[in-house]
Formats: sequence, C-alpha cells, structure tokens
Amino acid sequence: MRRACITGGAGFIGSNLADRLVADGVEVVVVDDFRTGRRAFLDQLAGNALFRLVEGDVLDEAVLKDAFGGCDWVFHLQANADVRHGLEHPLLDLEQNTVATARVLDAARRSGVKNVLFSSTGSVYGEPEVFPTPENAPFPLQTSLYGASKLAGEGLISAFSIGFSLTAVVCRFVSILGERYTHGHVIDFFRALRTDPTEITVLGDGRQEKSYLYVQDCVEAMLTAAAHHEDRGGTHVYNLGTDETIVVDDSLALICATLGCSPKVRHTGGTRGWTGDSPLIRLDTSKIRALGWSPQLSIAEAVRRTVEWLGDNEAIWQAPAGGAP
Repeated sequence: MRRACITGGAGFIGSNLADRLVADGVEVVVVDDFRTGRRAFLDQLAGNALFRLVEGDVLDEAVLKDAFGGCDWVFHLQANADVRHGLEHPLLDLEQNTVATARVLDAARRSGVKNVLFSSTGSVYGEPEVFPTPENAPFPLQTSLYGASKLAGEGLISAFSIGFSLTAVVCRFVSILGERYTHGHVIDFFRALRTDPTEITVLGDGRQEKSYLYVQDCVEAMLTAAAHHEDRGGTHVYNLGTDETIVVDDSLALICATLGCSPKVRHTGGTRGWTGDSPLIRLDTSKIRALGWSPQLSIAEAVRRTVEWLGDNEAIWQAPAGGAP
C-alpha cells in the first residue's frame, strides 16, 4: 500500500486509521465534510508531508476525483451511523450510505483505484438464528434502515468488483469503542451520569447482549484483511468483533465503577432499546482470525479506556461535530 484515501477520515475509526497508516509510511488523503467528523482528530497529522485533507461531501464527484487520484486503496468509512434514529429520517441512510457508496465506487473506477475496503456492519444479519453468526449465515428480514442501506452497499461493491475487476474487502463491524469514540451507549451513559450521577434510565430491560471491539484492534483487523487481498481481485467479507459479549446493565456497571458513582437504574422495559435494536449480537470471527489477527483488549478494558478518554477530553465530546476543538 502506497497511497490511501479514507472517506470519513475525521471520524472516530477513520482518524485512528489515518494515524496508523501515516505512521506506517503510507500517504493518506482524508475526505470529510465535518458534519460528524472532528477537526481535532486530525490535528496530530497537520503539517505531515504524508497527509492531505480534502474537505467536502462524498456525493460530490469533483471532491472524490481530487481525493482518489494516485491512490491504490480507498477505505470507505463515511456513513450515517445513527441506527437508533433512522426511522426519523428514512432517506438519510439511503443517501449517506447506499448512494454515497455508489458514488465512491464509481469515482474509484474512474480514478483507476484497484482496491476498496468498505465498513459494513453486523446489523446486516438482522436478527439471525445462528450464534456466533458467520459471514455466510442466511439473512433474515432486515430490522433497521441502517443495516438495509449497508447491505445494499455490499451488493453494489460485489457488482463493481465483478464488473470492473476491483478488489473489495467488506468488514462487518460490531460496535467499536476506544479513543475518539463519539457515538453510542457508552457516551450516552457518560453524559447522563455527568449530568446526574444519582439516577439513570436504560432503554429496554438492560439485558440486551452485544459484542464490542477496541478501535485499535479494529484498525489492525482492517489492515490485516487489506494486506492479504491487495490486488488479488474478488470480494472478501469479514466479521470484525470479539468472541465475548456483554449485557447493557453490566456495561453500565463498568462505566459507573470507572466514574465512581452508584446511580439508581430505571429500565424502560421490553427486550429492545428501540425499533430495530437487536437483543443479541455475536459474530463468528474465525475467518479474520485465520489470517493471524486476534483482538488484544477485552470488552471490559475497551469500555474503561473509552470512559477514561471521554473524561480526559470533555472539550471534544461537548463540542458540536465539525467544530473546534
């Protein structure tokens, strides 16, 4: 890998990936419009000769043409990832996930990019019947617009790979935790407890069981898959996650212990936190492990590091997306 573009490179995962690639001597071009990305996450790369920022929307053909020139890899991480509120804006996932992916693929084709990695999601499995869920599990009905939009993106990637001889790597993530985390249950609980450490409301019954992955383990997994398939053609799908899970109430207990508080917990009831919330997510990661990768941090340690980072970076998590700091 010589030169890579990261769409959504000012986001949580994208900025950590950018840091790693630059440290490895790879030229990195970040595309971000800063609707959800954070300028502060790119501060450490400012002035580095290996780094360039292209500010703009991935739906803009001119932006992508500028960014993709000379790249041998595109890491397409840009997306609307707000699963919980997807039904409030039903076209947003289509536009920001599916249509945006089509634009990225076509721009990659036009620019001569040969390798694309796509950040998909374990949500494409809906509510599967097989656990741990393998990559070849039959898909049930889709339960979220986010998952449906990502699955449509996977279909486009497969078709482009066959039609235009692209190498495509699809990574289906569980939820990611760690430094620069800005979205999800940990930050929701963190903010609530900082506001009132005496009580907190948990959506559902608190027994929803999920898998999580530390961001640096996620970056390492992506790069492991990319290196294994570079310039080899075809579409290659990998689950990224851990072999363990944690229930929401236990995750809350870890957060409270880290913050040193003991709130009264109130549950809203039901087995789901919201429409489309899967009560159990556990992916089979044997395929990516067969390439020599394994996670280095447990879920509990990833939760603790996330909370500690949030506590040390209040100016960042309190700032509006795209703003300063």
